[in-house]
Amino acid sequence: MAATWIQRIPSRNVRLLTGGRNDTAFLCGGVQQQQQQHPAAHPSTPAVHSSSPLHRFTAPSRAHSGLSASRLGYAKEKMSENGPWGKVLTIDTMNPTVKKVEYAVRGPIVQRAVQIEKELREGVKKPFAEVIKANIGDAHAMGQQPITFFRQVLAMCSYPELLNDSSFPEDAKHRARRILQSCGGSSLGAYSASQGIDCVLQDVARYIERRDGGIPCNPENVYLTTGASDGIMTMLKLLVCGEDEGRTGVMISIPQYPLYSAALAELGAVQINYYLNEDKCWSMDLSELKRSLKEARRHCNPRALCIINPGNPTGQVQSRDCIEDVIRFAAKERLLLMADEVYQDNVYAEGCEFHSFKKVLFEMGPEYSDSVELVSFHSTSKCYMGECGFRGGYMEIINMDPEVKAQLNKLVSVRLCPPVPGQALMGLVVNPPQPGEPSYINFIKERSATLSALAEKARLTEEILNTVPGISCNPVQGAMYSFPSISLSKAAIEEAAENDQAPDMFYCMRLLEETGICLVPGSGFGQKDGTYHFRMTILPPMDKLKVLLTKVKEFHQRFTNQYS
Repeated sequence: MAATWIQRIPSRNVRLLTGGRNDTAFLCGGVQQQQQQHPAAHPSTPAVHSSSPLHRFTAPSRAHSGLSASRLGYAKEKMSENGPWGKVLTIDTMNPTVKKVEYAVRGPIVQRAVQIEKELREGVKKPFAEVIKANIGDAHAMGQQPITFFRQVLAMCSYPELLNDSSFPEDAKHRARRILQSCGGSSLGAYSASQGIDCVLQDVARYIERRDGGIPCNPENVYLTTGASDGIMTMLKLLVCGEDEGRTGVMISIPQYPLYSAALAELGAVQINYYLNEDKCWSMDLSELKRSLKEARRHCNPRALCIINPGNPTGQVQSRDCIEDVIRFAAKERLLLMADEVYQDNVYAEGCEFHSFKKVLFEMGPEYSDSVELVSFHSTSKCYMGECGFRGGYMEIINMDPEVKAQLNKLVSVRLCPPVPGQALMGLVVNPPQPGEPSYINFIKERSATLSALAEKARLTEEILNTVPGISCNPVQGAMYSFPSISLSKAAIEEAAENDQAPDMFYCMRLLEETGICLVPGSGFGQKDGTYHFRMTILPPMDKLKVLLTKVKEFHQRFTNQYS
């Protein structure tokens, strides 16, 4: 029986057969005759026999394009609510790794909080007047004010006519002109180079050098990203490979920021948990890293170690000694280090100091600085800026194989470029007003006020929560969160099970329904079996934070009495 060869057609040119002229019939009809004459021209394409359903689907000529499927003799299929052939994309046919992705920070608790807000607007009576969201590190949504200098420059970049406005300071105008001169057509609306705006890459490199005491930074090793999350995801894409016991494993801290578990699930990588030491203020423990790695090597190929410092959700600041131990461990075990340092300005506790992994690595000498592969990440979303919506960030790569770097360049080129306004903002974060410039005094005033307020809220959160029997809160040394442990009775745990909920999810949902306080259960971040926590931000304004903490205290006492 004669075979028909079907040409491969780019998917963007193919439309579903609907009976109209713009369908696959005219695409296939004109090609079919030619292919029957020259089947050898497509030796890699499988033959489709003329009697097969596929042949009947693709064979109609252009003249038949206006006819219905039944008149063309197509196989009749049972009509469903989704059409004659059903949906192409269903829950059963979608990418199975996506179904494994979970992101507790915007999970069921937050969805219910949004519903409650709607109910309040519609006049539904509740035992509270508003929902106070402390579930996510979104500083401006919580009332934090933007830095004036940053917004001035961004305003002029967006609307260059403002460069003629005498009310804007000259240092802000200088930054705006410099950024615009590096943009195509002097417009923030043009694509940038895939790696980022050149002047911003230069400024990031100089910032890293100042921060790290003069250790050189090559701008060619800096990539601007769509927030830190984009950089993290990009690196994980480069890392993940292999099958079965050879599948890439990535070590992440528990508790962890759910971006990591979600990204690993989406990529089909193996999540390797190592537990932070709650009894020692959530510090990293070298013996725990060794235990975790040894167990993981039985079923996967561990290739990377992720660290969040200062910590999310746990608020710890790792010591220099701890960082040195981690670097030695990574060197010995041949692990790539991924250092998430987006909270590097958020350090509050006395005696704590932020140490960048790069600085420590190079100060340990060539034995480590010449070989350990390190990628570090920063963002405009946290610290004193809180500019989450601009999605600005960068990553710096150290000791990356040149051939892999070429592949990285290819990968980032596919996305074209990060949002250019976010790139511009990142450039301002790393090149803020300097002493002697017109905006310097006000910039320092606003920056200091924001960080001082966060430090006071960190202190207050720890203090009040630790007055509640059954709640224990470690010092919030840095970042924007506390992660207190909560004691739950057997009766509460059993009722949670009856509701098919994790115990701390049950607790947080009850807290939301009774008080309007929106927190995230610790189970969404990972925790040791038999322990329960919640994460809350310290970002709400001081008056609301006091209300929040008082309501949590009163609720926990009622909850404990109810289930005692």
